[in-house]
Amino acid sequence: MTGQPAKKIGVLGSGAWGTALAAVAAEAGNDVILWSRNKNVVSDINNEHENKLYLKGADLNPRITATTETSNLQNCDVLLLVVPSQHLGSVLKASKDQINPNTPLVLCTKGVEIKSGLLMTEMIAEILPKNPLAVLSGPTFAIEVANKLPTAVTLACADENLGKSLSLTLNNRSFRIYQSLDPIGAEIGGAVKNVIAIACGIVEGKKLGDNARAALITRGLSEIVKLGLAKGGRRETLMGLSGMGDLTLTCTATQSRNYALGKALGEGISIENYLKGRITVAEGLSSSKSVTKLAQKLSIDMPICHAVCDILHNDADIDATIAQLLARPQKAEA
Repeated sequence: MTGQPAKKIGVLGSGAWGTALAAVAAEAGNDVILWSRNKNVVSDINNEHENKLYLKGADLNPRITATTETSNLQNCDVLLLVVPSQHLGSVLKASKDQINPNTPLVLCTKGVEIKSGLLMTEMIAEILPKNPLAVLSGPTFAIEVANKLPTAVTLACADENLGKSLSLTLNNRSFRIYQSLDPIGAEIGGAVKNVIAIACGIVEGKKLGDNARAALITRGLSEIVKLGLAKGGRRETLMGLSGMGDLTLTCTATQSRNYALGKALGEGISIENYLKGRITVAEGLSSSKSVTKLAQKLSIDMPICHAVCDILHNDADIDATIAQLLARPQKAEA
């Protein structure tokens, strides 16, 4: 509990992360309404206080209610946006007339839109130009957050007072929020780390060793920083929780969907076979394409992201791609 007056928090998106953030907001003493397209998810949350489809095993606070109607989010004090990156735009366009233009929006989705090449914050600003906007990002696995294990994240907002208010609203005893004034940096870190995690998973699947993974994480961070600076983000943000912190978690833990996808590819499993029957999204699958396109547009060299994109979308041979990376000309580290 934060000691702040209870607020009504809306959560757009009922996947594992959206459900975990609903739990965070309820634990902080707020009333939460969680939107889902899935009627069974809504029924399970309202009747059994569990999201059996996406976050099985996490007991949810009764202060969380679920709905299939975006109109029920109209009177929320804060709206968390947790729809997968490639679907967020269409959901916002369909529901924009039901979102109060004064309601602060907190982006909790990580990715770059393939169709437009826009960052999520840029895309949101086009659809809902009047709403104040913040970014929540950091090293988080949904089930650990929902089970109240210690977690620290960045909440980035260009309006310092709004950022402080949002932090106080969502912060609780197990979910510690650090403020930032750099939403672009926080967003870039979250989007690109998923691509680097797929590369690290491939290294694991190919049994190339911990040295190779450490090198990939470090050089991957360099790529993140280059893109972040080009988009106007700050280096110090990318060295913090939403950059280095999130990258480290995603690239070293088998809970990571992106790392697990890469590991399967490294073991010789095809993308089609790996994805067959899965209901969750590995954001790096789409982000590899959108991040690479953005880097090319900005004339930024991001060889790891480019290599992952080639493997995922252009049927590039993994061994040949690794050989090409290792054969790149030597240069100074910085």
